[in-house]
Amino acid sequence: MNDSSSPVMANEPQAETERLVLALREALTDSMVERITATAGNGLELLDRLNDQDTRDALHMVVDNVTDLYRIGALGTLFEVVGLIHAVRSAATDDIVERGFAFYEQIVNNICTEEMADLVTNLTDSMDGAVTDVKDQPQTGGLFSALSLLSKPESQQSLRFLLAIGGRLRETHDRQNG
Repeated sequence: MNDSSSPVMANEPQAETERLVLALREALTDSMVERITATAGNGLELLDRLNDQDTRDALHMVVDNVTDLYRIGALGTLFEVVGLIHAVRSAATDDIVERGFAFYEQIVNNICTEEMADLVTNLTDSMDGAVTDVKDQPQTGGLFSALSLLSKPESQQSLRFLLAIGGRLRETHDRQNG
């Protein structure tokens, strides 16, 4: 049995290190050496880029903003939104996009017609005229003023007209909703 001060025991860690280095050297293939060299080169390139002041400032800003998003609980929401956008993008096939644009084109073609433009112009002119007419009339109040207004034939005709529009809208709604 050897004691701990013998030369064999003192050289044992050095011998183990030498055997380990020799085993590593023999185990490394050319492709492994190439990968290690490429990885080290990429790491040095990254460190060189971090020495650029603009890159360093940008990286600090990103880290600060990510930290702020984490503190307020928005980081999870941000990743959920990114996931949603990715899902929409993945689901948006050419057919869906084409149908969406066809629908948009149909709406534009139906709304942007000369008849609709005339309708909007007439409606706007009528509303402007009505505002002027009502503004110029003396303001009276009370029950007798309301009764007097309701007794005029044009008021009754206007109310019948509005009631007819409401009835037609109700019929259309009932037809569409079965």
